[in-house]
Amino acid sequence: MTHFLGGGRIEDDHKQARQGTRAARAATLITRLQAMQRQINAKHFAVFRLNGKGTVRKLTCVLDNWGLSAEANAHDLVGAYGEELVAHLDQSLLPVLWNGSGEHQAADVSELAPFAHRLKGRKLPYSGIAFPVRLGAQGNGYVVFAGSYVDASTEQVVDLHGRSCMIMTDLLAADEKRLAPAETLSDREIACLQMAGDGHISEEIAERMGLSVHTVNAYLGAATTKLDSVNRIQAIAKAIRLGYIS
Repeated sequence: MTHFLGGGRIEDDHKQARQGTRAARAATLITRLQAMQRQINAKHFAVFRLNGKGTVRKLTCVLDNWGLSAEANAHDLVGAYGEELVAHLDQSLLPVLWNGSGEHQAADVSELAPFAHRLKGRKLPYSGIAFPVRLGAQGNGYVVFAGSYVDASTEQVVDLHGRSCMIMTDLLAADEKRLAPAETLSDREIACLQMAGDGHISEEIAERMGLSVHTVNAYLGAATTKLDSVNRIQAIAKAIRLGYIS
């Protein structure tokens, strides 16, 4: 019994160490993004990853400094321009601009304007510039900077676009480290997560897969542990981000 408890403490210590490492990594990324936003008078940043396959794809915010309004702002941005941003990402790596709904809210890249894609309409309460990043599979998305008046020179646009690619690269590398090869999800775990993500409860998943409810919960529990998540909802969100489910 004493040996078992000691092992439990060791596992807790390792988990706390991993959490500390992730927190430190996230803090470093946030510091880098904040330095980038200050260069162009932006007030906030947000990193969006492209999830899903085929025609069912969407942008999901994975890092931001919007604070309490993060969910609402991400939802509004995707609702207003999500489809156009996804389509643009398939076709071009030119930065994307939009003007805010306020009288003096604008995004300007001076002489680079002919080489930027401007979204029409003033649909959001802030202006912004989004740098598209394509790293393949799970590394596609945008690094977004938003504010009342966003102004960037040619040199700043080139610099920030390159640094945005590095931000996305580091996020992708962090995801890959969190899920080592030995911890990849099994087909059954993925199937259970997909159905759970589609809104099915354990009993419904069990009936569809011809399994017991206990077995389904075991698969979901194992997937949650492998994805280093605190609950099923977080595991589903992370599985979407990593491309296991859509």
